[in-house]
Amino acid sequence: MDGKKTEHIVMTPKCKTANSTTLIIERQALEPPTENGNENNVHVAGGDHKGIVINKQAAAVTNGEIHPAHLCLQFRVFLVSAQSGKHTQESRTLQFWFVDTLSEAEHPSVAQEFFRELVSPQEFPRDYVGFIKKIMKLMLHKYSTIKKIEVELKQLEEPVNLPARPLSTDETVIGQVVELTIEKVLELIESAYPNPITITDIAKEHGWDPSAVEVKLKELQEKGVVKAMEHGAFTRVAHQDTQIQVVKQMPTMASAKQPTIAIITAQYCEKLAVDSMIENKETFVRYTTVGESNVYTLGNIGAHRIVCTKLPTVGHTREAMTAAGNTTTRLLGTFQKVDFVFLIGIGGGVPHYTDYNKHVRLGDVVISHPAPFNKKYIYVYCESAKINENGDYHFETKEYCPPNLCLQEIAANLKDQSENERNPPWQTYLKEGLNILSNQTEHDFKLPPPESDKLYMAIGERDVIEVAHPTAPLDATNKRTNGCPRIHLAPIASGRHIARDDQLRQKFATRFGALAFDTEMDAVVESILGNCRESFAVIRGISDYKDGSRIKEWQPYASLAAASVMKSIICAMDPPTNV
Repeated sequence: MDGKKTEHIVMTPKCKTANSTTLIIERQALEPPTENGNENNVHVAGGDHKGIVINKQAAAVTNGEIHPAHLCLQFRVFLVSAQSGKHTQESRTLQFWFVDTLSEAEHPSVAQEFFRELVSPQEFPRDYVGFIKKIMKLMLHKYSTIKKIEVELKQLEEPVNLPARPLSTDETVIGQVVELTIEKVLELIESAYPNPITITDIAKEHGWDPSAVEVKLKELQEKGVVKAMEHGAFTRVAHQDTQIQVVKQMPTMASAKQPTIAIITAQYCEKLAVDSMIENKETFVRYTTVGESNVYTLGNIGAHRIVCTKLPTVGHTREAMTAAGNTTTRLLGTFQKVDFVFLIGIGGGVPHYTDYNKHVRLGDVVISHPAPFNKKYIYVYCESAKINENGDYHFETKEYCPPNLCLQEIAANLKDQSENERNPPWQTYLKEGLNILSNQTEHDFKLPPPESDKLYMAIGERDVIEVAHPTAPLDATNKRTNGCPRIHLAPIASGRHIARDDQLRQKFATRFGALAFDTEMDAVVESILGNCRESFAVIRGISDYKDGSRIKEWQPYASLAAASVMKSIICAMDPPTNV
């Protein structure tokens, strides 16, 4: 033997208590093991595990750093025992140190990729030994820039019940029985609005008994939130609009009153949120027994005349999407002076487990904007994802970008200003909107409790991990303040193939630079571009970590956050000249 040192991954126990274990796993250059080395205290792995060394006793002094860790990541594992059906909850903390040659800016992305691979559902280590072994093998074979990881595993009290990963609307309907409640019936009526919906249609949606649906509808009528229409159909009563006119066709409008900005929403709470930003409102509803009905709210935001509409049900079938495209085309045909279009509402955020500044949380707002590495799109729709021979994915996509990015430039300026201001304009508009909407009993627009913002990852059939939100670095200049949404600029993505799968969604988001997903609005975006409107922006308030359709609790607040940011952009636009 020539005595040459080779690099190994060395695990050394640090300390152990009744319910916790701390280990250090680090990169060390070691002498080759001698035949009669101290075998009792050191295990040098061979075969597949060559390059791994286990110290069986805690070292009195590790040759680790005295410097604090560069990054820390914490998560909880809820594991179900196959034998007993019991589950245990464990907190796991990983502290990372990186090699000096890796720039500080790259630390979070390396840690994030490492973590994603460590907890991938296909091969999540089910036991403690497997978990440590996987960390060591990843460091050995793939992550050479990680110098050291300190791992703390801590048993927690057993939770009363396993947290359920919230399902999306389209997952819930598969093989699940949806209980008939007054809330669910109202949800379907609001979703269809402005289209009236019949008892038969409501019952068919979830296989309910029509006579039981009728009972719930009577309750809603007594509460004054639903009204009967002709042909046995029902629709939502829009309380907040005193000025509502039901019309066969839109009345002609003086040139000065013609809107130059159109706002498109897809959910009822999104329309309420946008309407709370508008002054001098007038609403026109055009009901049709054949085809789609239309709702148009006209008024002012700042110096601009605007029109706001709500699409009938969107996102769960491609037919609904086609209808949404047609509704958009009709809107732009009716109001021909519209130059700018906003798509406003809820979406699902893309979390970053290690970077505080890139992490998108519930209540934040993502504005569609080109990615730094690709200026060709602000909205990307994924039609399909196929796996290649090398295990990588090929995504079939449609990408969209407005010819004129003036709205994106205003958004970027607003973001820059807000990072130096204590009170950005959207915070004021959000408070004003909350006051206007405070008498809404069916939708609560207040900020939900922060502890309800939980970040779960599915790691198999019934097992879930909960990841802690990254904490603010000490030198962070732009810290979050409660009740003030943070804005992010990035492409927005959609496509049910990817939105349903945690791992696939993360892969897609990384590749395309997306920070939010929404429920398939590609037909609407296509209609805007097809009708030669050169400036549009998609603004999504974050209500879950999927596509926005998952957690009802955050939807009203997230809608209002998106509407407030939209108002800030509109108020920063040049006043219209073609009056």
